[in-house]
Amino acid sequence: MDLSIAAILAQDGITSGAIYALLALALVLVFSVTRVIFIPQGEFVAYGALTLAVMQAGHAPQTSWLLVAMGVLTFVYEGATVLRSAELRRSAARRLAVLAGKYLVFPFAVHWLAQAYGAQPLPMLAQIALTLLIVVPMGPMLYRIAYQPLAEASTLVLLIVSVGVHFALVGLGLVMFGAEGSRTTPFSDARFDVGALSVSGQSLWVIGVSALLIAALYFYFDRTLTGKALRATAVNRLGARLVGIGTTQAGRLSFTLAAAMGALCGILIAPLTTVYYESGFLIGLKGFVGAIVGGLVSYPVAAAGALLVGLLESYSSFWASAFKEVIVFTLIIPVLLWRSLTSKHVEDEE
Repeated sequence: MDLSIAAILAQDGITSGAIYALLALALVLVFSVTRVIFIPQGEFVAYGALTLAVMQAGHAPQTSWLLVAMGVLTFVYEGATVLRSAELRRSAARRLAVLAGKYLVFPFAVHWLAQAYGAQPLPMLAQIALTLLIVVPMGPMLYRIAYQPLAEASTLVLLIVSVGVHFALVGLGLVMFGAEGSRTTPFSDARFDVGALSVSGQSLWVIGVSALLIAALYFYFDRTLTGKALRATAVNRLGARLVGIGTTQAGRLSFTLAAAMGALCGILIAPLTTVYYESGFLIGLKGFVGAIVGGLVSYPVAAAGALLVGLLESYSSFWASAFKEVIVFTLIIPVLLWRSLTSKHVEDEE
């Protein structure tokens, strides 16, 4: 390996690591706020990429039907809660009207836009915006349907639910997108020569957007009231509830942010690699390795771990391409061993 090949591999590793960093941050956010190991994070990556690919191929996306179905189901759940609660029953009509606007009118409006204009040759920015309108609202709806009823359950139960949701979304992805993979149009066809290294404009887009999103997340958690509320919920759920922070709203917000980051990751990587309906699981799993490096707690360490995963994957694909996935996932073993040896163990009470 000479210096030019090493530089090319480093570019690929940093590009992949930027995507894994966003997914790792989303996984850490969801786990710290809700104690959910969000295995379906990868499905939002696949849904974002394939929804955009379908529209660029001149077809209306079928994911809008899933949005409508989830909206109706969420409205039924929320409506039943309003009608059962004596405190909310007095203002039930107003509450039901608000819920109908959020979970019926909005999804049907997005569905109409997708079916009417999704197959049209829209500008790329309009297609990306429509993709996000379809995919991102599924995050809080998924939390309401699958996770909120079990919010106080053990982490193991929540993990089992995540596995079930993952298989359900993968199956729906096969129905909506088919078994064939797709790519999307690159954001930029430009190439920049830096010595012997040729840097693609798409890679610069991926790295730039990822860095911008990470900076925006830092500003959100450090400077905004809702971001500080999420941090408080992550530190102490009971304490946050005692000071008036709604942990249910925090859970929905964390799932919304995770869905947005997953869909954006899918949009960013779709021009670089062929995405299949089940591709998101492997991509999300590599983000999970980065999150494990951060102990599912530390955002900066998780982002750094994800960059390490991207570089390790890139260089191992050169040295031992047949074993690159094994090498990447083996990284978990020394990290878990080190954390087991350095963390304090609490004995179970008799």
